[in-house]
Amino acid sequence: MTDYMVKSLVYKGALRAYAVDATEVVREAQKRHDTWSAASAALGRSLVGTLLLAAASMKGDEKMTVKINGNGPVGGIVIDANSKGEVKGYLQHPHVHLPLNPNHKIDVKGAVGTEGFLAVTKDLGLKEPFTGQVPLISGELGEDFTYYLAKSEQIPSAVGLSVFVNDDNSIETAGGFMIQVLPGASDEILTKLEQRLAKLPLVSEMMRQGKTPEAILETIFPDTEVEFLERQPVAFKCDCSKERFAEALASLPQADIDDMIAKDHGAQAVCHFCGAKYDYSEADLKQIMKEARA
Repeated sequence: MTDYMVKSLVYKGALRAYAVDATEVVREAQKRHDTWSAASAALGRSLVGTLLLAAASMKGDEKMTVKINGNGPVGGIVIDANSKGEVKGYLQHPHVHLPLNPNHKIDVKGAVGTEGFLAVTKDLGLKEPFTGQVPLISGELGEDFTYYLAKSEQIPSAVGLSVFVNDDNSIETAGGFMIQVLPGASDEILTKLEQRLAKLPLVSEMMRQGKTPEAILETIFPDTEVEFLERQPVAFKCDCSKERFAEALASLPQADIDDMIAKDHGAQAVCHFCGAKYDYSEADLKQIMKEARA
């Protein structure tokens, strides 16, 4: 297993801690969407953050959609994930490259923007999905996911997200961690955690040194045993298909389908999430409409 997440408890259950290596996930997204450096970092952090959020709150067949809408040049970002560690996502404008920020890092804040919102929709298999939304407070995304957890789910947390993009736009490493405070955590534990996180190197830097998700958590908590509960594979996976797009075509007005047949002699559907293309001939469109009417 290349990409995977570990779930753990720390300080005898006072904290819940997750860490993930999502390098291949973000590499796949970068290739499919041809993202440039700033867009790669923004999309990558969004994918990692959503994986961590889904792992902490999804089970069974439940699904989650995270939408990040800032006023930066990458535009809207949409990520879907489930409890199985599968994730897919896209952004409006993949070709965004910006000068480095004052810390000589990719300017994710400049790419995403600082005005807008982060919304999380959970499909728990009930009649209506649940959506929680918070304003963007940083644009760096780690802080924004942290703020969402505190404000919308009332879970004090710390989220670290990191993507290292090479000069040729390829992804060298991508990963992150999430620590959640459980009832009964002492002020002493929280103070120690705060001090450690303030000095912690970027996740991508630790990964470039060869640190695994387990080693990242052990770096954050050097003075206590990390009780690892589960190791779960994660992957970029899209569930689109020609049949699913055919269902969408069948819901269009008859006039629109007639137009496609008369003017274009067919149609092509493109998946936003993965870039897959599906072609439909005139005969395909006529069959789709025939079945829809039946």
